[in-house]
Amino acid sequence: MANGRLVRIAGAHDALGAKLAQEASFQAVWASSFEVSASRCLPDASVLTMTEYLAAAAAMQKAIDIPVVADVDTGYGNNLNVAHMVREYEAAGITAVCIEDKVYPKVNSFAETAHDLLPLPDFVRKIETAKAAQRGEDFYVIARTEALINKLGVAEALERCYAYAEGGADAVLIHSKRRDQGEIVEFLNGWDGRCPVVIVPTTYPQWAAADAEKHGASVVIYANQGLRATVQALRDTFGTILADGTSLGVEDGIAPISDVFALQKLDDWMALEA
Repeated sequence: MANGRLVRIAGAHDALGAKLAQEASFQAVWASSFEVSASRCLPDASVLTMTEYLAAAAAMQKAIDIPVVADVDTGYGNNLNVAHMVREYEAAGITAVCIEDKVYPKVNSFAETAHDLLPLPDFVRKIETAKAAQRGEDFYVIARTEALINKLGVAEALERCYAYAEGGADAVLIHSKRRDQGEIVEFLNGWDGRCPVVIVPTTYPQWAAADAEKHGASVVIYANQGLRATVQALRDTFGTILADGTSLGVEDGIAPISDVFALQKLDDWMALEA
């Protein structure tokens, strides 16, 4: 980002997914709270604890050589919870956290329910607390506004993000569930560039990363495509095996055992034993 190049990030929920994202040449991994909770067959609704989300993010970071950006929802509570979260994630080697401005407990942005936001001054204080709690200069705090999710409009989103940047946020994330990029483009056109902008094109997947970069986006996160691909692949594979009574029909389309050994770095471990 400091070099002015677009950063592309892939969502994951475990070390294997993170490793595959790095293998595909993504520059960072998004430790998605949606993916982590879904991997436990639980809703993305502040059900899991900070400790559980941290364990997932830390396992990813240990497995890869690129940064992990942890989705930490609302920061797991009040300002003291945020301070504790920052110190724990930083100590675990996580590069960055992203805190959203919804009221705790939160529900996934795409769920058909209320998405009430904290009053602006209260969330600015959360960002200030997060930055004050970090110990190293390189830890990165992203402030995410759900103003568009809550249908408050682009003007409200800009006002909030300007305030978050002034409060010390290293970047802002603007989130939308519109089927086109129109309001994101409007936001980017109104942004003065005081800090980088992160986008998450889940509901407007037709918008190319190159076009987003031209409009001023610094980071694009593909937050949940990996999880959704896994769900579909497993359904197809298991269904075919059960219907055919044999796995022969899927063998040419799935990874060989040797590929899994390579991801596990089995040869390196065997060399240690030797």
